[in-house]
Parts: sequence; structure tokens; C-alpha cells
Amino acid sequence: MKQTLPLSLVCCAVLGVINLPVFAADDQEIEVIEVYAQKRAQSLNDVSVSITPAKGDELALSGVKDSTELGRFVTNMKVSQNAAEGTPPAINIRGVGLLDYNTANTSPVAMYVDGASVGSANNQLVNFFDIEQVEVLKGPQGTLFGRNSTGGAVLIRSKRPDAGTYGEVSLGYGSDQWRKIQGMFNATVNDESAVRAALSHVKYDYTTYNLHPTAPEANMEQSDLRLSYFGQWDKLSVYLKTNYSHWSGIVQPVGSIGTIKNPVTGESCSAQEAASGQCTDVFGFNDGSDDFWAVNVNNDSPHHSIGKGWTAEVEYQLSEQSHLVWINAFSRLDREHAFNCDGSPLQACEGNLGLKTELLNNELRYHREYEQGYLISGLFHLDERIYQDNYNDILRILRGTENGQNSATFMYDNAIRTKVLAAFAQYEWQWRSDTTLTFGLRYSDEAIEYDSLSHINIVDPNSMTDVVLPFYHVIGRNDDDNLSGKFAINYTLEPNKMLYYSFANGVKSGGYNGGFLSSPEQALQADYGAEKLNAHEIGTKLLFDEQAMRFNAALFYYDYKDQQVFMNQPSVVPGAVPLQLLENVADSKIYGAEADFYYEPMEQLEVQLGIGYIPHAEFEQFVDPLGVSLTDNRLPFTSKWNISGALSYSHNIASGTLKTSVGFDYQSEYYFDQQQTDYAKQDGYVLWRFNAQYEVEKWQANLWAKNLFDEQYSHLKFDLRNFLGMLEDFKGEGRRVGLDVSYRF
Repeated sequence: MKQTLPLSLVCCAVLGVINLPVFAADDQEIEVIEVYAQKRAQSLNDVSVSITPAKGDELALSGVKDSTELGRFVTNMKVSQNAAEGTPPAINIRGVGLLDYNTANTSPVAMYVDGASVGSANNQLVNFFDIEQVEVLKGPQGTLFGRNSTGGAVLIRSKRPDAGTYGEVSLGYGSDQWRKIQGMFNATVNDESAVRAALSHVKYDYTTYNLHPTAPEANMEQSDLRLSYFGQWDKLSVYLKTNYSHWSGIVQPVGSIGTIKNPVTGESCSAQEAASGQCTDVFGFNDGSDDFWAVNVNNDSPHHSIGKGWTAEVEYQLSEQSHLVWINAFSRLDREHAFNCDGSPLQACEGNLGLKTELLNNELRYHREYEQGYLISGLFHLDERIYQDNYNDILRILRGTENGQNSATFMYDNAIRTKVLAAFAQYEWQWRSDTTLTFGLRYSDEAIEYDSLSHINIVDPNSMTDVVLPFYHVIGRNDDDNLSGKFAINYTLEPNKMLYYSFANGVKSGGYNGGFLSSPEQALQADYGAEKLNAHEIGTKLLFDEQAMRFNAALFYYDYKDQQVFMNQPSVVPGAVPLQLLENVADSKIYGAEADFYYEPMEQLEVQLGIGYIPHAEFEQFVDPLGVSLTDNRLPFTSKWNISGALSYSHNIASGTLKTSVGFDYQSEYYFDQQQTDYAKQDGYVLWRFNAQYEVEKWQANLWAKNLFDEQYSHLKFDLRNFLGMLEDFKGEGRRVGLDVSYRF
């Protein structure tokens, strides 16, 4: 009944939209959306890529804080925080995504901020403030975005300096100690240039609360600053940006879902019994609360990170038809993130993820417009260095006892360097007046060097003292070169109405799994190769000006080869820590459909609806290292249905304007890992959001709510049944309500 009620509400919303009258005000025109999906400004309706754009101002009004919340607005997209906020987010688009929480890994969904690649998944957690637009590109982007974009790309564009001297200050207050202050100031320097400063400071407690009497309150405090400059002359334009961020707090506490019915006999609970909270872990622990949002864990787990960097974009006009673009960017991230993986007051599994990353990338592009075509060609360079200083303290509660044979502290330090050189070109040819052909090709040469060093701390059974012993030391190199590209046909039915077919492929490079490795054998096998994805897509983009209506839809088919699968594999040794592998072990087939609908039946009313459907996303022939067949198992984090929508209405009150919006995002059930068990599964759920914005002269007040009905859901349930008799439960965010007041000057 819990799932059918949200579905019925969604169905009612869909039927309501379908039955809306098709009319528009006489002078009303629907907005033409400009996107940068092909590294130049184009109309959304001219691009043979499935794109979902989101305006920064609209995200802010919905209370969206960062990139992990994008999935609420984009069909067939899911973003999870796999190991609590502050660690790499897991982005999944159309069944292709990152499952591993390892800070050395790279997502198959690329992210670019102001035109520059952010590199590994560590840098994909981006706070949104003073943002112009976010674009989510679906499917392989192997030509223009290249490396590690098999699943798609997320393009984030900050607001740039422009003409005029003005500013804005915003204060926010909300539930669970939510506090916010944000500001922006834009100033004209002279006729050719301007500067802009934007800052954000947010502090809040988590909606998960801790029953442990001595654990500190879990919270996060985030400060971000961005300074930018833009100058434009006859043939030259320059954009310069520098940014700084400082985050600190106590990480969100993890919950424990016990799976043991009787700790003495070891009898297991069924998945339904475990989900009801009746069971314990192997030590007999149960948090003792029926409240989903309550946990009981010694969560003295600090988080501290500092990020900084710059981006420079220089454009030079060679002629009326051609120009050069050079982008140079550097970023550095230093992070310490403590964690508790047993979800209890016991010291059974605790650790820390220490990280330093440095990323330098350059891109030089040549743009040329011809009478019947448009050419983009370029060179790309990336150099990223990742240094990890991690440890995982396993079964300290048993250290020195007769049952403590598996007790140890694993200290694993990794140095991983990635070097990439690439050349690419894409040409759009106006073959006929109604038909455009697109050809794209990219060659990449990548080298990954790694140095993985580990020590282990155990108790000497003779002296009963701690000793530190060498565990493993692995040095290696992974070289890879590949071709990727695109072919597309755009057929124009009439102005602003287009059909297209595209074939695109992408490659996610190989590397070294720098995550938790519990044996020297694992360390030697942690080198993995590239995965490849070939995608076919048929779509349409229809804009009806007179009816103020937009309809975009696509059918897609993916052939996924040598898929990199993260496996949380139970150990063959009873009670030992699980093996965490990342290997090229499977091929997959994925196919589905999606549609996005936007309609303005009158000037004051806006209707949005998105439907995503993925009936098939399964492994082909696949047997895991323990001999368990996973053939035909569904890919993790892939819902069959994803339906989202929003309804907005504005009207004048007194001397101001009130605009109210209500929206929802429905995800059908999905699994958290490759085992496809009911233990590590998320049932279908729907999250509702609401905001009411009142604007008068220079003042604006906005009341917003996320997860309006306090729906219970998890970001991840990490299966530790064979180790601790439980599942780590990383809970989602409960209901949060806030009020923002802004003043423009």
C-alpha cells in the first residue's frame, strides 16, 4: 500500500496535465532555451543530444544546495551520497554510474564547471550558489567531453560578470538548525570589463539524529567564495575565476540494520524481518528505536576539507567565421573524513579517508563556421594526482581476545597519477535544407601510475602488544589509448520541430582501485581496464510556440562492454572483512525511454512532467569470483520507473507577485549492489517539494520545503551480513523547511 499511494498520486498528476486545455495568451511566447552541450551556445532544439537543463535561480528557490540533488529534476538520473556527505557522490544516468565510494575512482558521468573538467569523483560535490544553469547530458559524450563520459555529462555554469553595478544579499533560516547567508556583488570596471564576487555560508544539522548519549551532534558548516572577472574587446575576451571552499563538521551518522535473529545460534532474519527492525548484528546490537531517522552510534567522526582553484577562459576572434578558445584550470582538494561502518556504539568498524588531489587541465579549441557547416576541433590535456592516507580499524572490540583473529587496523596509502592527452574534432554538415549530419571523433592516450603501500596493525599473541607489520606494496602502470566518437542525423520537420538519430560511444578509462584492500592478493589484482559503451538513440524535440508547449522524447539502446563492476564480495573466510573489488567482469544491455513535457496554458501557470522508463538494465553472462551467477541481475541504482513533475502558479498580490510551486520525484524500487537481494534494496518512494516566493520591489521572500511528507528512504545499504551481521544504512534527507529573505541593490 505504501508504494501504490504515491503511484496513484503521480497518475492523477499525469492525467491532470494531459487534460489541461491547450491554449495560450495571444502575446505569449515560450522561452527558447540556450545550452552549451556542444561547447557553444545553441538552441536546445538544435542539438542531437538528450539534455535536461535547469536554471540556477529555479534550483535555489527549491532549496537545492548542491549537485547531489540534481536527480530530483532529471528523468532517469539518480545521485546518491554513498559514504555520507563529503565523500564522492555516486551519479547514475540511464543505468550507467559509479557505485564505489573509493576516493581514487572516477565516475562514468563527467562533470564540467565553467568549461573545465573536475576530474575524479572527489570534485563532483559542488555547492550551488550564484549559478546560471546546469545541463545534464544523457548518453556517451565521447567526442567533445571524451574521458569518462560513457554515462553522460553534467555541465555547471556560474553567473559571469556583466554590465552594471548591483548586488544581492540573502539570509536563510530553517529546520534542523539550517542557517544560510549568501551574497553577490557585480561591478562594472569600464566599458570593456566587469568583476563579480559571490559567497555562501551554510550551516545545518542532519535530519538523521543520534540516540547515543555521548556522541556529538552531527552537522556541517560550509563556506564558499568565488571571484570572477570578464573582459571583452574587439577580438579578445577573457574570463578569470578563482574559488575557495572550507567545510567542517561531524559526518552524518550511519544506521545499522541487523540481520541476525539469534546471535548465539547465528540464525538469520529474513529481509522483511530485518527491514522491520526486529533483528540484531552479530554482537546482539539493535538501536532500540522504531523511528526510521534515529540511530545509535559512537559517531565522533569529524570532517574537514579545503578546496581551492582557478579557471581561465580566453577567446580570440581570428576572423568573422573562426575563433580560438583556450581553457586552463587548476584545483586542489584536501580532505579528512572519518567514518563509522558498524553503525553501533561498539568499536567494530571505524576509519578515516585522508585525501589530497591536485588537478591541472587545459583545452585548446578551434571553431570555424562554414556556409554549410560548423567545425569544432581541439586538444585536451589533464594531469591529476591523488594521494590517499586511509585506515580502517576492524574489530577493535575483539582486539587481544581469542575471537580476535580477524581484528586489525589496515593502513593503506596510495599515490595515483593520471595523465591524459587527447585530440578531437566534430563537424556539423548542413547536407540539405532540412537535414544536418554530425560526425565526431576523439583519440585519447592515457597513462595511470600507481604506488600502493599498506601496513597492518595487529596484536602480538605472545606479548599482547600492538605491532605494525608491512602488508603489501604494489607499484604499477596502466596505459590505454582509445577512439570514441559520434554520428548523428537531424531532420527538421518545420522550424523548432526536429527528429534525430545518433550513434555515440564512450570509454571509461582503466585505473587502480585505491579503496579498502584486505589482502595482498587483492592489491595485486586491483588494476582494472577500460570499459566501453555503444549507444543508439532516436529522439524528437518539438516546440509549439502558439500553444506555449515543449515536448522532448528519446528511445535508447546501450551495449555495455567490459563493464567495471564494484563488488562488495563476502569473504570465503567466515567472519572476515568482505572483499571490495573493481573488475572488468561483465557486459550489459540497457534500453529504455524518456519524455519531458513543458506547458504554459496561461501566462501565470507552468506545468512540467518527466517520465523515464528502463525496462531492461541487466548483466549478460556473469559469474562472480565465488562462483555465484549474477546473469540477468539488474544493474544497481537503476529504477524501472522515474516520474517527476512540477506545477507553478503566479499571481499579483498587493504591489508584489506570489509564485507557488509544488513538485515531486518518484523512483520505483532499485538495488544497491550487484547481488540483487531484498536486503540491499530500496523500495519505491516519492519525494515532494514546495516553495512559495513573494517578490515586491527589491525584496524577495521564499518559503521552501524538501521531502515535504518526510518520506523514508536510504542513499545506500551496504551489505555486511557475512562480516558483522548487518547492513550499513546511509539514510537520505528527511523533511527540511526553510525561509530565505533576499534584498537586491
